[in-house]
Amino acid sequence: MHTGEDFTPQATADGSFTFFSSEFGESFHSQQGAHEEAQLKFVEPTLLRQKAQQPDVRLLDVCYGLGYNTAAALATIWSANPDCSIEWIGLELDSTVPKAAIAHHCLSSWSQPIPNILSELAANYQVETHNFKGQLLIGDARKTIQQIHQSGFQADAIFLDPFSPPHCPQLWTMEFLQLVAHCLKQTGRLATYSCAAAVRTALITAGLHIRSTEPVGRRSPGTVAVRSLSLVDNTIDLPLSLQEQEHLQTRAAIPYRDPHLCDPAAIILQRRQQEQQTSLLEPTAHWKKRWLN
Repeated sequence: MHTGEDFTPQATADGSFTFFSSEFGESFHSQQGAHEEAQLKFVEPTLLRQKAQQPDVRLLDVCYGLGYNTAAALATIWSANPDCSIEWIGLELDSTVPKAAIAHHCLSSWSQPIPNILSELAANYQVETHNFKGQLLIGDARKTIQQIHQSGFQADAIFLDPFSPPHCPQLWTMEFLQLVAHCLKQTGRLATYSCAAAVRTALITAGLHIRSTEPVGRRSPGTVAVRSLSLVDNTIDLPLSLQEQEHLQTRAAIPYRDPHLCDPAAIILQRRQQEQQTSLLEPTAHWKKRWLN
């Protein structure tokens, strides 16, 4: 758990605010904008405006953080269909992050009832209104995802938003992403900002089909994953380029492994490094050199 982090709001380019985590050595969002990132990397790739035409939508937010992804999702769904019922589960390691986001009014730009719902979630970890039922599960997501899987929860949209794989490998492993994939409805869509070859390999191994999403705030794209290729939307989902396909054949694509879902980051990183050193796959440096020339 975080210990006494001082979360001071930092402005991003779109006027929204983010925090910096000294524990993970990263900001929670790109400098282009927390609000824009939530909309373009998570909400739009999961087609929530279209899914809002259903009577109900189920959302799973892995690494809830300040709450921007969820806020943007609720706003999009209810603007498309005010009568849509939302069932929501969020996973978050550190309860002080959502509390700090509320205390610093980071979410007050959204219209009601969204700020009230997220304020209640941060304070009491559960909310039930006439069209929203949500619970925020605090703790190691490797444990809480097992509870969700066992409960049979199936999400229309999953937001996968941990800190980056080198800083938080625990939530990018084959074993963790297998459980996350089990919580995705047959017609659901999973979105993440990461295009890391190790992450994409883990998603493919979990039985998902992947496509790229438009870059936001960085040069590299994000990733969207579906259970069936028939769910690919050719207007927004980008097929993997030859460069991306070849990346999946290099040592960078060797996934993170955590067999019992309990190893510390250092062990997970070391295990992968050892596997890379003995791998017969092409060294990633060769791939980089080939594509840079």
